Amino acid sequence: MDTKPTIKNFLVVILPSLLTVFIIFFLIMPQVRENRKDINQYTLPASQKISTNKSMKEANSSYIDISVQDAKELLNQNSDIIVIDVSPNYDKGHLPGAINYYVGDGSLDQAIPSLDKQATYLVYCHVDSAAILGATKLIEAGFENVYRLKGNYSAWVNAGYPIEL
Repeated sequence: MDTKPTIKNFLVVILPSLLTVFIIFFLIMPQVRENRKDINQYTLPASQKISTNKSMKEANSSYIDISVQDAKELLNQNSDIIVIDVSPNYDKGHLPGAINYYVGDGSLDQAIPSLDKQATYLVYCHVDSAAILGATKLIEAGFENVYRLKGNYSAWVNAGYPIEL
């Protein structure tokens, strides 16, 4: 039995393949991971001035998670922000001035064509899944300035901020 063809096959076929995998995994992948944007890295600390920086939004092409403290500061600084409650519990309490477009019954989908894509929006619900879905729908429809309230309505209430009934 001749072992030379097996070694030759290894050196000619398998070794270059292994080298390619090594190069991709160890040289390129760390750079890709470093460049990948995680939406949570855009959560702004309360100590920072809030702005609707379009270049950051365009780079992220997603909504921005924002803490209740930063959301309160953002609302205090900019009275033009449109607050959207995507929950079915709007009548049980909501953020001041919020508009209810319940995501579960298609109300948000129906409202999207009439909303200003250049405006700034703060989306929240009582659960993450609905708030994420609502914010994502706005982004997918071409809205550029969309924030999602981290912790949702309960975090707002727990922070002692005002609500409307």
